[in-house]
Amino acid sequence: QVQLVESGGGLAQPGGSLRLSCAASGFAFGIYVMSWARQAPGKGLEWVSTIYPDGKVTYYADSVKGRFTISRDNAANTVYLQMNSLKPEDTALYTCAACAVSSSATCVTVEHWGQGTQVTVSS
Repeated sequence: QVQLVESGGGLAQPGGSLRLSCAASGFAFGIYVMSWARQAPGKGLEWVSTIYPDGKVTYYADSVKGRFTISRDNAANTVYLQMNSLKPEDTALYTCAACAVSSSATCVTVEHWGQGTQVTVSS
């Protein structure tokens, strides 16, 4: 059974940090481009970042560049999103995805979706 389970969300103050994790099982995690996307209430889906299978190639949306860092541990079947200098506009449901096809920071064709973890940035 394929699973992507996100964790690490919660409430953070502006300027604070959170680290999201996405644990994968049931598929060959190590061969997939992995991605994080977010959706704020009343807004469309925004692709935040992607990371290639070797972990050396990464892409970021302009809105998070320089503040967020994506990484992966293929031995642990886990992808991470370190979020620093958080802003209220980062408030959203964050979901990880395994991409069949990707282009820069966008997962063009999603193979597997997680359920998401809520991030709220507020003072």
